[in-house]
Amino acid sequence: MLLNKNGINLYAIRDWSNPKIEFIMTKKELVGSIAKKAGLSLKDANVALNAFVGAFGDAMKKGQRLQLPSMGTFKVEKRSARVVRNPRTGAKLNVPAKKVVKFKAAPALTKGLK
Repeated sequence: MLLNKNGINLYAIRDWSNPKIEFIMTKKELVGSIAKKAGLSLKDANVALNAFVGAFGDAMKKGQRLQLPSMGTFKVEKRSARVVRNPRTGAKLNVPAKKVVKFKAAPALTKGLK
């Protein structure tokens, strides 16, 4: 989750055709969009989004795979330990192994982006 300097939740959307332009959708705007599309009140849409984010986080912490039709698949993968080099100083640094969340977009989502 991204937070701006005021602590407001932000969900970043980047225009990859022009990497210098970044569109940010705040949590408030996302809740408003969900409320409008689902015919819910803003309060109910906020509760639904918070519940989704909580359930998503719990699933990722357990290492489960989450598949959302027409959106994509989220899964946890283990990234092995490795040695990297600082480009400025040339010093070698050890990066420990860790788990990361990977996302693979569904064909229906990538088709809509073109």
